[in-house]
Amino acid sequence: MEYEPVIGLEIHAQLLTRSKIFCGCSTTFGAGPNTHTCPVCLGMPGVLPVLNRSVVEFTMKMALATHCTIAPRSEFARKNYFYPDLPKGYQISQYELPLARNGWVDIETEKGTKRIRIHRIHVEEDAGKLIHDEHRSTSYVDFNRTGVPLMEIVTEPDLHSSEDAATFLRALREILRYLDICDGNMEEGSLRCDANISLRPAGTSGLGVKTELKNMNSFKNVQKALDFEIRRQRALLETNEPVVQETRLWDTGRSVTLSMRGKEEAHDYRYFPDPDLVPVEVDQAWIDEVRASLPELPEARRERFLKDYGLPAYDAQVLTSSKALANYFETVVQAFPQPKIVSNWIMSELLRELNRNDGEIERCPVAPGSMVELLHLLDTGVVSGKIAKAVFEEMYATGRGAREIVEAKGLTQVRDEGTIEAIIDEVLAENPKEVELYRGGREKLFGFFVGQVMRKSKGKANPGLVNEALRKKLE
Repeated sequence: MEYEPVIGLEIHAQLLTRSKIFCGCSTTFGAGPNTHTCPVCLGMPGVLPVLNRSVVEFTMKMALATHCTIAPRSEFARKNYFYPDLPKGYQISQYELPLARNGWVDIETEKGTKRIRIHRIHVEEDAGKLIHDEHRSTSYVDFNRTGVPLMEIVTEPDLHSSEDAATFLRALREILRYLDICDGNMEEGSLRCDANISLRPAGTSGLGVKTELKNMNSFKNVQKALDFEIRRQRALLETNEPVVQETRLWDTGRSVTLSMRGKEEAHDYRYFPDPDLVPVEVDQAWIDEVRASLPELPEARRERFLKDYGLPAYDAQVLTSSKALANYFETVVQAFPQPKIVSNWIMSELLRELNRNDGEIERCPVAPGSMVELLHLLDTGVVSGKIAKAVFEEMYATGRGAREIVEAKGLTQVRDEGTIEAIIDEVLAENPKEVELYRGGREKLFGFFVGQVMRKSKGKANPGLVNEALRKKLE
């Protein structure tokens, strides 16, 4: 029997506020253990939480960007469970009345555009972090993360492959980063994804028994974990063994999912409204104010790049994959208005160097102005394409300007016809047999002669002038 995976995602995005959700402690990553804490986030007796307004506004931005309906009234609830990293014995979250519902994000798949529905978006506080000693049976807890604001985005079960799940997660990360409300760093835990997955007979509409997957800290691991779980559940179903509803942990070292605990239901957490927090009321004026602050989003920017710059769809997709990269492209194009040439250089030379050095465009050593300088040198014939690529590599490695490198190394392109003809004469004199074969009809040897001339000129000879002079000499 053929089976179809049914996948829903729960994404936790850490919001880029300076302070925590209910107190004034810093949210900065990497501080010493338990240094960003106070009586409020530690749950000391007699303290009261106060909601951070920026948390609500950041979440409203995401809700509007994903076509959700923002609730005029939402409430915080206490989610009760005991774990050492939860100092209050409960987590403040939202349950029955979340901030937003019923949105969507469109993704591009092999079968075309697919709409993934968003069930709800709500806010909650993060828990602490347990650190387990590798050498003895001791665990430590760091409460710095306790009370850090999280936005949870819950999809409908509209995904049916691991590839589509990873594509959706990337699209969501793009939106978060364009809005500047989450840095999207999965390795540091500021973007976390849990997946609910079940299998059903292909062509049916029911839902099978689901498992929840945790501990997937990259797009690649999301795909690998889902693929493993699909295989595991299929093997159980094919041998008439039951799929147990449970939470499973992705083991990155062994590339397997492992049983972690039984899957809880909502009633297990004994939700009830938090008596210390008033309901959040959002009027239309506040929504309009937040909507007016939204930047141009990835999908709209892609459409504009196609229309205004005449770029291929692939180029537009790559260039708008991050806000910073799109800004870099547009800054260069404003000063060097040849979009396709700019796109080619960014997508080939610049991104290759960034990928090779694990770099981010925000910290790229080649500023947009330096890229413009190099492209002008190439466009005006001061350097050849081959030399320009070598110059760019040095620009990236040293941070020096293009003209400075060209002048210091004497890389200016040779355009003097007499000099080029002299080099051609040397090449023809050194290769009489090839000259005879060319004149006898072996026209493919023309490329050989061009290569020899360029080698002798150390790549400096103008290719157009070389081709023109060679043809005259070989007639």
